Amino acid sequence: MIFFDKVTKLYNDNSLALDQVTFAVEQGDFVSIVGHSGAGKTTLLKMILVEERPTSGAVYFNSTDIQTLGRRHLHRLRRKIGSVFQDFRLLPNKTAYENIAFTMEAAGRADKDITSDVPHVLELVGLADKFWSFPYQLSAGEKQRVAIARAIVNQPDILIADEPTGNLDPINTFEVIQIFKKINDIGTTVLLTTHNKGVIDALGRRVITMDNGRLIRDDKKGTYVL
Repeated sequence: MIFFDKVTKLYNDNSLALDQVTFAVEQGDFVSIVGHSGAGKTTLLKMILVEERPTSGAVYFNSTDIQTLGRRHLHRLRRKIGSVFQDFRLLPNKTAYENIAFTMEAAGRADKDITSDVPHVLELVGLADKFWSFPYQLSAGEKQRVAIARAIVNQPDILIADEPTGNLDPINTFEVIQIFKKINDIGTTVLLTTHNKGVIDALGRRVITMDNGRLIRDDKKGTYVL
């Protein structure tokens, strides 16, 4: 599904973000990427979203070198990827329902699909009673669950989550991780970065460890080892 082939990223100031990184992610995998700040985790995710481009090497999505895609095909690729971030990125003037519906409208989805799918994903993340709540009326954990619902409503092939529990307390962290596991169980590939050792140990799934831009460990059922 995703294949990094000897990917190196060197920034203009000669700082090395990724150094000859090679690994594959298959459909249905749940992969956590760990490492200290500056290890290259976020840069790696940005490569998949084509927000950064390799200095050398290639990133493949379903056997296509994504760096060669034109604007139209790149737009189609990004629709196959759902993204969740530490800072939620909700539209403050829209309700939970409207934040998710807006994403579907942008993708050209029909009104009947919006009417059926938005309630479904809000129920999936445990927010069936928060349809018409604005972000300021939600807790941090609830905001992140809205962000997850928004990321999956267009049924992406892969969900990318960059430090999704970084602003959450332990209880909300646990709840969000359970949602990710549920999403993975129904077939969506999940790629997650985190500093949280408890999250990694609780998941018991594949763990890739980064250090100074290098992939130093790749464990099928790993723990947080740094």
